[in-house]
Amino acid sequence: METAEIAEPLSGDKLYQKRARKALPILVRQALACTPITYEDLADELAMPNPRNLNYVLGSIGTALGNLAEDWEEEVPPVQCLVVNKTTRLPGEGIAWFLSDLKTYKKLPMKQKRELVQAELTKIYSYKHWPEVLKYFGLKPDASDYNNLQTKAARGYGGEGPEHKALKEFICTHPESVGISAAFGNGEEEHPLPSGDSIDVLFQKGAEQVAVEVKPASSGEAEIVRGLYQCIKYVAVLDARQSVERKPQNARAILALGGNFPRSLVGLRNMLGVSVCENVSAVAG
Repeated sequence: METAEIAEPLSGDKLYQKRARKALPILVRQALACTPITYEDLADELAMPNPRNLNYVLGSIGTALGNLAEDWEEEVPPVQCLVVNKTTRLPGEGIAWFLSDLKTYKKLPMKQKRELVQAELTKIYSYKHWPEVLKYFGLKPDASDYNNLQTKAARGYGGEGPEHKALKEFICTHPESVGISAAFGNGEEEHPLPSGDSIDVLFQKGAEQVAVEVKPASSGEAEIVRGLYQCIKYVAVLDARQSVERKPQNARAILALGGNFPRSLVGLRNMLGVSVCENVSAVAG
């Protein structure tokens, strides 16, 4: 809590305060989408080179919301706790905002930590006054509009080309190219799902399943939007299948791009909570 205690509220000209005013509408957007955001993704959206510098940004937001709660004489959930570690998917030091005993929390098994955090995140998601919070601080909601791209994405595409096929085959035998441990071994191409879909590449290790949706460098924005939604669909169907098979639900998905991820879609990626690996090359080494 040291950073939170040092960080001043949103109003002010310090760099972290300016960033906090930009970050709060993004976090409200994530709350309304019921989706956490990683430190790396939030830093990316704020054009911050070092995610570690978010500590003061989030501390400033926490301080401001604490003051607001006193002013309104009601609880305002700590929306900054939607920012999570990429690996653990748990909040960082900001978790102390809703814990009475941080030392005890640190000793808990991971499952109990997740249950405790999820209970608090549910409060953030169900809070009805986020628009009023933004208005109180003189901030406007995130204005990103992806309706046209979503319409284009829904129109389908023309099938698999040689570039897509080559990239898919490369990823299948090089899991590390998309950040997957080599311990998974080779993946399976065109893995069939009960929904009638086929996953470009599926990696399996024990109960853990990682679906990879592949898009070549030539893919346009609408095709990448389609890929983001495909990742969500894969996880939902894989989890459902594991549930029917009486197995633990342990699926995740990655959108693998042969080119750069468009800056114009960063907000959509973060709202959907999809992991993206860009600039994947089909050339070994």
